[in-house]
Amino acid sequence: MVLVGTVLRRVPAPLRSLLFRHRELLKFAVVGGVCFVITVVVNYSFKFTFLNDNPVTAQAVAVLIATIVSYVLSREWSFRTRGGRESRHEAALFFLISGIGVAINSLPLAVSRHVFQIRVPAVGLLTQEIADFISGIVVGTLLAMAFRWWAFKKWVFPEEKGALPAGEPAGWVRFPVR
Repeated sequence: MVLVGTVLRRVPAPLRSLLFRHRELLKFAVVGGVCFVITVVVNYSFKFTFLNDNPVTAQAVAVLIATIVSYVLSREWSFRTRGGRESRHEAALFFLISGIGVAINSLPLAVSRHVFQIRVPAVGLLTQEIADFISGIVVGTLLAMAFRWWAFKKWVFPEEKGALPAGEPAGWVRFPVR
């Protein structure tokens, strides 16, 4: 994550200090951004090809793929100074919470499509796609992200492992490989 270090060197000192204090949240947001892109690409790839009639399924599968990527990045980068659990227990909790996150993420889209009936032929295709994006991608992602941030810190990565290794600058410019 050399890019992060390069960007941080250009940030004014007071803001840089704030970012360093909240580096865990910032790293979580970066992982979320990467997984958001994965979700959007996979969702629309599936939705406009073989899952054309099942947008909720397309989104759920896309979120599941992004969740697997999220676990690796969260464990190895975002929350690497936390832990305190056996790896299998940690992974099981991560995927359980992420499963709940998938349901939370899919809920606004399901409500938009099936409760409010914002779908073709009741509305035009453009209206349907805008509603799908806002409800499924934006609102669903924000709700699931807030839930995951809280739940990961509370149950999956609850304890700080200790101080950063000697000589490591705030521990967030480097992406460790184990």
